[in-house]
Amino acid sequence: MTEQDDYLRTGNRNFRLTADVTALMLKGAGYAALFCFAIFLIGWVFVFVAGLLPEDSKLAPDPTPTSSLVSPEARGLA
Repeated sequence: MTEQDDYLRTGNRNFRLTADVTALMLKGAGYAALFCFAIFLIGWVFVFVAGLLPEDSKLAPDPTPTSSLVSPEARGLA
């Protein structure tokens, strides 16, 4: 490593390595925390939108077409 890469302006080589690795790990942890917060926020948006739906839409039957249902004979259970 050169002196141009010394982001934390440390003099001791061992301390510098430890400080650089710690800084990079904290940067990665920050990115991971931001990603988890974004997933959490998206989940709450889905919950909010679901709360805006009318009650009839929550009680309606599944819109799956009947052609996708497999009869017991086709599965070999009969």
